[in-house]
Amino acid sequence: MVVEVVGGVVSGSLALLSDAGHMLTDFAALALAWFAFRIARRKPDLRRSYGHIIACRSWVRASSTVWRCSSSSPDRRVEAAPRLIDPSPVLAGPMLAVASLGLGVNIAAFVILHGGDHTDLNIRGAALHVLGDLLGSVAAIVAAIVIMMTGWAPIDPLLSLAVGLLILKSAQRLVRDAGHILLEGTPEAIDPNDVRGRITAAVPAVIDLHHLHIWSLTATHPVVTLHAVVDASADNDTTLEAINRSLKDLFGIAHATIQLERVRCPDGPQTHDD
Repeated sequence: MVVEVVGGVVSGSLALLSDAGHMLTDFAALALAWFAFRIARRKPDLRRSYGHIIACRSWVRASSTVWRCSSSSPDRRVEAAPRLIDPSPVLAGPMLAVASLGLGVNIAAFVILHGGDHTDLNIRGAALHVLGDLLGSVAAIVAAIVIMMTGWAPIDPLLSLAVGLLILKSAQRLVRDAGHILLEGTPEAIDPNDVRGRITAAVPAVIDLHHLHIWSLTATHPVVTLHAVVDASADNDTTLEAINRSLKDLFGIAHATIQLERVRCPDGPQTHDD
């Protein structure tokens, strides 16, 4: 980051200065991700029966991603606009050297993060941050080469603007996914109607499922609560075991709270809409 600041000032490159600013926000975002992993290791207690994993792996990633969006893409657009009208001189040689160095660092960081758990929002968010800076370095290199060959300075703010828009678009999905988990939405890979159909088919003793609620503690920890109407002659323990096994085998749900019923649901009508 420091090298890019110096290189950006010396060369007059907006792309380098913008990339350096994003490295600062990336440092903060990666620090938040590290902090989240550390806190998430704490064991559950009486006040937090699920532990700290929810807040640390969803809220922290959502907030740092929003910060990234608000602090990166807009400043690229604001700084790039005046330079498109009145291009500033850029020293392409120093710009190319510094951008190449930054590219090497960003590639190394991205390779490390890309080897992590792709379903974890922290890893995805951290990788997205680094990818943004990697693209910023590529943009700076391309701009430097174009300026060296043609002298066309507007390429620098143009590419800076393009990278900012690309980062914003990529971050939208991550923010949406984090928000979906925070709102305890049903995981995208699981269809409640499919759960009803396949469980009743897999467990003959189950007549109907209702009050079915599926959500996620994190992207990799789906949870379900449900009421199951079972045949009057069915054994409760055997049926519970079969439902739990089917949920785990068919949908990867290892944590389920199940209420077995024989005739009428004590919590209300047995509808398929709740």
